[in-house]
Amino acid sequence: MSATTEKKATIKGGEWLIRESSPYDTFIPEDFNEEQQMVKDMCASFLDTEILPIIDRIDKLEPGLMPSLMKKAGEQGLLGTSIPEEFGGLGKDFITSTLVNEALGGGFSFSVAVAAHTGIGTLPILYFGTQAQKEKYIPKLASGEWKGSYGLTEPNSGSDALGAKTTATLSKDGKYYLLNGQKCWITNGGFADIYTVFAKIDGDKFSAFIVERGFEGFTQGQEEHKMGIKGSSTVQLYFQDCKVPAENVLGEIGKGHIIAFNILNIGRLKLCAAALGGAKRAATICIQYANTREQFKTAIANFGAIKNKLAEMAIKMWVAESALYRTAKWIDDKEAELFAAGKPFNQAFLGAAEEYAIECAMLKVFGSEVLDFVVDEGVQIHGGNGFSDEYIISKAYRDSRINRIYEGTNEINRLLTVDMVLKRAMKGRLDLMGPAMSVSKELMSIPDFGASDDAPFATEKKAIANFKKAILMTAGAAVQKLMTKIESEQEILMHIADMSIETFNAESALLRAMKLVDQRGEPSCQFELDMMRTYLYDAADNINKFGKDAINAFAEGDEQRMMLLGLKRFTKVNSFNSKESKRRIAAKLIADNKYPL
Repeated sequence: MSATTEKKATIKGGEWLIRESSPYDTFIPEDFNEEQQMVKDMCASFLDTEILPIIDRIDKLEPGLMPSLMKKAGEQGLLGTSIPEEFGGLGKDFITSTLVNEALGGGFSFSVAVAAHTGIGTLPILYFGTQAQKEKYIPKLASGEWKGSYGLTEPNSGSDALGAKTTATLSKDGKYYLLNGQKCWITNGGFADIYTVFAKIDGDKFSAFIVERGFEGFTQGQEEHKMGIKGSSTVQLYFQDCKVPAENVLGEIGKGHIIAFNILNIGRLKLCAAALGGAKRAATICIQYANTREQFKTAIANFGAIKNKLAEMAIKMWVAESALYRTAKWIDDKEAELFAAGKPFNQAFLGAAEEYAIECAMLKVFGSEVLDFVVDEGVQIHGGNGFSDEYIISKAYRDSRINRIYEGTNEINRLLTVDMVLKRAMKGRLDLMGPAMSVSKELMSIPDFGASDDAPFATEKKAIANFKKAILMTAGAAVQKLMTKIESEQEILMHIADMSIETFNAESALLRAMKLVDQRGEPSCQFELDMMRTYLYDAADNINKFGKDAINAFAEGDEQRMMLLGLKRFTKVNSFNSKESKRRIAAKLIADNKYPL
């Protein structure tokens, strides 16, 4: 069956948990069109020619260097990919803008500066600004003439963004708001021209303001000395009766949280994309090092321990990529659907981003942790050399660590994943009750030992369906047992989130592999099939462990024993020789002398 012969089904955010997805409705990276491939190649060329040769100069915060590089990127259209043409952008789809984030993700501190500028530095004005605000600021942000930044975090309010202390008071003549307070950890803060700053009006109305460099009462601190991303400008901002024109209020007064949280949804997905791009480049560095570094008179790439590390890198990156673009296409499709229904472009995009906020949170967690894994194992492959600044893998290692902290810590995003699912279930947006009840009935029944299904991928599809049952069983029982107390049981919530992340990833990998086999035939998909099957095999054990830890934390006696037996049933998979699978994966990486996808 081809993608064109079956009607495409829409899926709600989180709904993958309770319904089977089709590979023919799933977007995969192999579906990139010719223009998207050209954009990807252009980004890679920009890094290779403009950024990586001078990365040491960038890390030294050479005055004016980063702004000039961003201006060059703007001249090539890389800062305005998804900005509408009426505001000087290219007006491309969400898939393309996600691809730009990935393709530029291997640019170390430059990638951070661009991601901040094109995301939190530009999108608040694009999606929440008045027509006049958009006409004034967006064209210059799209071209790179002006650089954008974002001021939300304060010394005493990080994850608790709404606990901000910065105040805004309307002047007696009503022409200005006077801002007082400070912001910290502001990316691009040292050179930006435009800042979206959050403050409270009258002590409680959390609101956003467009602040320009040069406004009276606005100053900045010195550059922070950081563990990594040293070339990224990071400063504190200070506001002492800073005069912001009343027309520079962004969005509705008292609705600043809507801007902050909606922009973060997209930022999380884009962070996954950038982390993936960084991981791919780091993996290639490691493969090439392993091919040239000799010990005991042979290249270390010939050792099983090194092959295992390289294969694990490839598997995690390929799976992350599968989940990333599956979600990006959902957002793209939902935006088009809402726009066709008469929503303005900003409301269409924000509505689409909110619909898949659950998946964005999961992607942020997994993407950042994949990059951390790759660079950590990369240092190990390099041995003592990996600890030297002369080898770029040490820079990649240091730069990676921040990704698990900003755009919401990974702990916060894990908690959000489950919280959003439960809230949507309570509001009727997701029908979890019916499927959860079905799983409960199945636990009480005799297992089905009928004839096995020998259809293609039947075993893998059954495993995914069972993983979902494990989540529904564990989460359903936890909610029923703990009720409102579940919000304080963060360990249990994070275990359930990890079960969900593993399952979503495994399903995304399976759907991609199935679609590739349909397009190219199984013999030419050995590399991808090995990665999918190895990940699924490992996911079963991981889901079992997360589930056991969650169940043991709230259940006891017969209930506990029954659920643990159910969990064992739902995470049982066939025996699989992962060593040989990983050796085949590594063999291709070593032969290609790079990560090939």
